[in-house]
Amino acid sequence: MKFLLFADFHHYPHVFICGTQEHLHEMQKRAEAEGCDFIIHAGDYTHGPSEFPDIVREYNDFHIPSYHILGNHDSDRTPLSETLSLYNMPAGYYYFDCKGYRIIVCDPNYYRDGEGFVHYELKNYFAHGPERDWMPPEQLAWLEKTIDEAPGRCILISHESFERANGVKNRDAVQRILRAANEKCHGKVILCINGHHHTDFIRILDNICYFDVNSTCYHYLRKPHECYPPELVAEKRGVNQTLAYTDPLYAVVTVEGSSITIEGTTSSTYMGLTAADTGNDAYDGCGRCIDATCQIPYI
Repeated sequence: MKFLLFADFHHYPHVFICGTQEHLHEMQKRAEAEGCDFIIHAGDYTHGPSEFPDIVREYNDFHIPSYHILGNHDSDRTPLSETLSLYNMPAGYYYFDCKGYRIIVCDPNYYRDGEGFVHYELKNYFAHGPERDWMPPEQLAWLEKTIDEAPGRCILISHESFERANGVKNRDAVQRILRAANEKCHGKVILCINGHHHTDFIRILDNICYFDVNSTCYHYLRKPHECYPPELVAEKRGVNQTLAYTDPLYAVVTVEGSSITIEGTTSSTYMGLTAADTGNDAYDGCGRCIDATCQIPYI
């Protein structure tokens, strides 16, 4: 099974140097050339699909099946129910099977409100920073059942990370489900993919490959900078808090049995800047390098 993977396209052209139609076409052509079975992104395709129907339609209508995953920004400017409809998603979490593998799409885009959980919608999560990124109990139960009933090996994909220290709040509960599944059936879960953090990293944990995939187009920096030309900042009001990439980053993932091959891309940064040039650290809060790469060796 082979698929093309990208994350954090962030199509929001008046705010960022973001994913464009040209970037999408490049990835689609690569998927064709590689004979990919499907294309999937790890969340934050747009900041509201109702505002950008053309680029959503170009993704949805491609002849290779193309799947959406919710990120924290996808329903910023479009109600959640409408976002799901425009993305052709049956729900925030779902699964599909391909060539004997089960691809499980998870949705940790909830903040905790007392004893309950509220899904992200129309920027409601901004006021709940410490309580963001949860998998509600009913989704954990669904995940366990979905893995148990899978016909073969499983791949999880979500926007927020089930591995990073600053990832999903109850990631330990998710990891327990994955460990139990692999104890019951060796190699049942082989790969977990996430976006959101705009970095490039792999960690093997409990014999599962966790792939933290870089953004297609930029890293969002902790501190804004004044390195970009004033006319660019005037055109794209959020660009001065990013380290923008000159070419799209994505990966082609091939799975055969329990063997995983990830063939990524490498770019450069706009104006050749580094994170240090902008007054930011060269590494993120988890010690992962901030650069324009999605280039992972064989696993």
